Amino acid sequence: MKAHVHVTLKASVLDPQGQTIHNALRKLGFADVASVRQGKYFVLTLAEGLSAEAAGAEVERIAREVLTNPVIEQFTYKIEE
Repeated sequence: MKAHVHVTLKASVLDPQGQTIHNALRKLGFADVASVRQGKYFVLTLAEGLSAEAAGAEVERIAREVLTNPVIEQFTYKIEE
């Protein structure tokens, strides 16, 4: 079982790296991109025999306590069996 965790800055937080990427894309001719927000992506391989409910609880705990700064970041995840 694997968990795919996406961590991004909250919408209210400025994203200078995303803005830099957006500016570079415009200079390269990609005018149809309205904005860019960057983030982090993690793949967690979970132990065999873990129930979907237990896996979800574990991934949420890991994301909240280790992978994100809850003041400025948010996360989403998907568990793949």
